[in-house]
Amino acid sequence: MQYDAGTPEDYLQQLEDDWRKEKLLFIRELILKEAPELQEGIQYKMLSFGDGTTTLFHLNAQKAYVSLYVGDINKINDSETLLEGLDVGKGCIRIKKSKNISETGLQPFIQKAIQAWKSGSDLSC
Repeated sequence: MQYDAGTPEDYLQQLEDDWRKEKLLFIRELILKEAPELQEGIQYKMLSFGDGTTTLFHLNAQKAYVSLYVGDINKINDSETLLEGLDVGKGCIRIKKSKNISETGLQPFIQKAIQAWKSGSDLSC
């Protein structure tokens, strides 16, 4: 889904108050906790997290899942193991209603992606 928002606050206000908002806010907090220096913004009608020059993550609530975009997932060490059981594409992790994020490897994956990005690794697709 696309949200016509100019700021992260506008984006969050437009979300329906359902499971997708709950999961999106959980992932958003993981990102901001692990890298509080990241600037949150809006790109491509979804939340973005970066340093003003490059973007590390995009986060969006879709109709049937919440999507976390990370460039090329395979550039993160152990991504296959960490994301086991999640619906994963080349650059997108889809979190569906039935998934308990705390029981997945999403948090360590986010930590590794942030570490790789901070060290200057190219994570783009």
